[in-house]
Amino acid sequence: MGVVFKQSLKNTLFIYLGFAFGGINTLFLYTRFLEDEYYGLVTFLLSTSNLLMPLIALGIHHTIVKFFSSYFTKQEKDSFLSSVLFLPLLIAIPIAYFGNLFYKEIGDYLSIENPIIKDYTVVIYLIAVACAYFEIFYSWAKVQFQSVFGNILKELWNRVMVMILLFAVYFELITKPEFIYYLTGAYFLRMFIMMFYAFNLYMPKFTFSRPDNFKEVIRFSGYIILAGSAGAIILDIDKFMIPGKESLVIAAYYSVAVFIGSFIEAPSRAMLNILQPLTSKTLNEENHKEVASLYKKSSINLLLISGLFFVLINANVGQLFNLLPKEYGGGALVVLMISVLKLYNGFLGNNGAIINNSKFYKITLPISISMALSVYLLNKLFYYELDMGTDGLALATLIVIFFANTFKLFFVKRKFSMTPFTDKSLKMILIITVLYLAFNFWDFSVSNIYLWKFPVHPIINIALKSILITVVYILVVLKLNISNEFDLLLKKYYK
Repeated sequence: MGVVFKQSLKNTLFIYLGFAFGGINTLFLYTRFLEDEYYGLVTFLLSTSNLLMPLIALGIHHTIVKFFSSYFTKQEKDSFLSSVLFLPLLIAIPIAYFGNLFYKEIGDYLSIENPIIKDYTVVIYLIAVACAYFEIFYSWAKVQFQSVFGNILKELWNRVMVMILLFAVYFELITKPEFIYYLTGAYFLRMFIMMFYAFNLYMPKFTFSRPDNFKEVIRFSGYIILAGSAGAIILDIDKFMIPGKESLVIAAYYSVAVFIGSFIEAPSRAMLNILQPLTSKTLNEENHKEVASLYKKSSINLLLISGLFFVLINANVGQLFNLLPKEYGGGALVVLMISVLKLYNGFLGNNGAIINNSKFYKITLPISISMALSVYLLNKLFYYELDMGTDGLALATLIVIFFANTFKLFFVKRKFSMTPFTDKSLKMILIITVLYLAFNFWDFSVSNIYLWKFPVHPIINIALKSILITVVYILVVLKLNISNEFDLLLKKYYK
């Protein structure tokens, strides 16, 4: 776990730095510098482009991670990379052609409830293409076991650019419509920077020859593109469906709550950046003992770190919403459901990487399609028919992903005879549950000193409560010796 833990720590740092910028943007700048309608428009455009991106990428970013380590000579690797690099254009070019041909009809369909969307339909396609090739070149770097720079670009770049552009709007250097086009340009600039970095790490000699297992490569990409498209539907269909019923403003309010709830997933994203190629490598080498070790260690460490942020977020969520305009309040239940989901994802460690990079990868397709259909139907039921509002959207996502991930858990147990559980897993779950219940129902909102009562500002309240939670959490984790890696890390910095 040495290289994993080292790069994971760096990735986590930059992801949380990105979350800090994203938090400032989401909670303060977007809500004050852009009108709610334009904030909702940006949310809709980015979510819709995320739905399109897996189709354009053709699953190549997953294909590179799975197959690159199976080649042993430079000629084989060059042949493989040359073969897959331009495959997404076979999808992107026809989409561009037919999108241009039916641009009016597409724009009219997307803008039935919100006419403002129509003028920006092309942005969805452009951002999808930029993100697709960014992910491909990011995977190119990952298989060289260099994930930190790409992680900085993925987690930090866009949020810093958004902050700069929002201030440009505030000081009237650009208009609100220009904000969207400059943001699109920032996505393309990020893609080119990632491309140059990937080529600097490994520059192949481009050739027209194809690897011997090219049919298997294409078959895998076909499965992954369908599974990835279905997975994107699960993650973003809720934000896509809101403008079909209500104003874009509701999408803005919902995205704030989802952002807060998603804060705890940073450790998972950080660790999986390096765990994915490492898991693929150990599977290609048929080193199942090391796979099992990675599975257990990733699970307990992600549960430990994600659990701390789960308690911090949900214990402070009320005060956090007090810092926002009152229109954004009322999303505490959405935050809780999304954060429970992210915590469970972390608990499963590299479960998904094991399935996707094994010979059983085909199971991801029926799982993903079933999830996509289920989340769509539940969204229709909870949001449209039962009128549960955005709480219904979050509940649908929680139910579907919880059951799907539980199925994956049993699938890996059956096929590989391994689970992520250790004797420390139950202890860690109890620690998180007890601290959440202990700190969730009180705060420093009112103090009593010398019989004078006065309110405490939400920021001070959050800071004091967070310090107290963190100290108690770390002491309990150390006392129970939950994670050897965590203990060694703290001892190293303590010395």
